[in-house]
Amino acid sequence: MAWNQPGNGNNNDRDPWKNQGGRDQGPPDLDEAVRNLLGKLGLGNKGKKSGDGKSGGGFPSKGIGVIAVILLAVWFIAGFYTVKEAERGVVLRFGQYHDLVESGLHWRPVFIDSVETVDVSNVQQFQSEGFMLTQDENVVRVELDVQYRVVNPRDYLYAVENADRSLAQATDSALRYVVGHTTMDEVLTVGRENVRANTLELLETMIAPYQLGIQIVDINLLPARPPEAVKDAFDDAISAQEDEQRFIREAEAYARQVEPLARGQVRRVLQEAQAYREQTILKAQGEVARFEQLLPQYRAAPGVTRERLYLETLEGIYQKTSKVMVDVEGSNNMLYLPLDKIMERQRNQSSAGGASESMSKDSGSSSGNNQTSSGSASGRTSDRSSSGRG
Repeated sequence: MAWNQPGNGNNNDRDPWKNQGGRDQGPPDLDEAVRNLLGKLGLGNKGKKSGDGKSGGGFPSKGIGVIAVILLAVWFIAGFYTVKEAERGVVLRFGQYHDLVESGLHWRPVFIDSVETVDVSNVQQFQSEGFMLTQDENVVRVELDVQYRVVNPRDYLYAVENADRSLAQATDSALRYVVGHTTMDEVLTVGRENVRANTLELLETMIAPYQLGIQIVDINLLPARPPEAVKDAFDDAISAQEDEQRFIREAEAYARQVEPLARGQVRRVLQEAQAYREQTILKAQGEVARFEQLLPQYRAAPGVTRERLYLETLEGIYQKTSKVMVDVEGSNNMLYLPLDKIMERQRNQSSAGGASESMSKDSGSSSGNNQTSSGSASGRTSDRSSSGRG
C-alpha cells in the first residue's frame, strides 16, 4: 500500500521519517554534524560568532597541542627500524655519513636520518667472460667466476658510484691482461692455474686504490674454449697432450716399480761378492794354516809326507772324474771310459750355459789326468817290482 494513499483517516500522510503535519525537514546538515563533533572534542569555538551570526572556524591552543602530541608520537614510532643479522646499517644525517650500526633494533629521527643496509655476511658472485687474444695471437673464450664479500659498507656505498660494476670492470681488465701474456696452450691446458693465480693477484692490486670496501674471496677459471670454427682441431690437440701426460705418468709408474727391484738386485750382487770375497780370504787363510801345520811333519818325515800328499791328491782327482783306471798285475794298464756318464755330464753342463767351455776343460783335464794316472801307475808298478825284487 502506498504511503500517501487516500482513505487513511486524519493521517493522510504516512511518512516513514514521521514528518507530521506535512513538514519537510530534509536530511541533517553535514557541516553542522562536523562542527558538533569538533565541539565535543573541544576543538570547535561554539561560544563566539562572527558578525554574520555564524559560528567561527578557529582552533584553540588546546586542540593544537593535542594534534602536536599525536604527530610527535607517530614520528617517534616511525623512527624504529630493524637491521638483519647478516646486514650492517649505514646512517646518513642530512645526506652525510654519520654512523655505522650493527644488527638489531634501532631508532632514528625520521626526516633527519636515513639508513641504508648492506649484506656483509653472504658471499656474492658474478661471472666475467668474453673472447680474448692470447700471446701467440689466438682467440679463446674465457669465463671467470668471482666470489667476493663486503667488508666496509661505507666504502662499498659511497667510495665509488657503483662498487659492483667497478669490480666487474676491473676483473675484465685484469683477466684480459693475464690472458694476453699467456699462450693459448697454457690457457687451455696446463697453465690454467697460473692464469687464475695471476688474475687474482692483479685484481687485488687494481682495486686497492679505489677502496671499494670489497674483499675477494676466490676466483675460479672455468674451462676455456676455442672458437667453434677450430674447435675440432683444438680438441685433437688437447687429446694428444693428455695422452702425452698419461704416457709420462705410466712411464714414471713403471720406473718406480722397476727401480726398487734393480736396487735390490744390486745390493744382492754386492752382498754375494762380499760373501765370496770373505769366503775366499778365509779359505786361503785356512790353506795357509794347514800348510803351516804340515810343514813340521814334512820336515820330520819328508818321504812319508810326500807319499801321503800324493795319494790324497789322486783320491780327490779320481772322485771328480768319470774315468776308471784298472791296474792288473802282470799286464798293461787298461783305461775304461763310461760314455753314458760322460754324455749325461755334458748335457748338464750345456743346460747351465757353459757346454763348450766345460768340454774343452774336460778334454784337457782328462788328458792330463790320463798321463798322470799312467805315470803314477807305472811308477807305482816299478816301485812295487823293485821292492819285490829287493
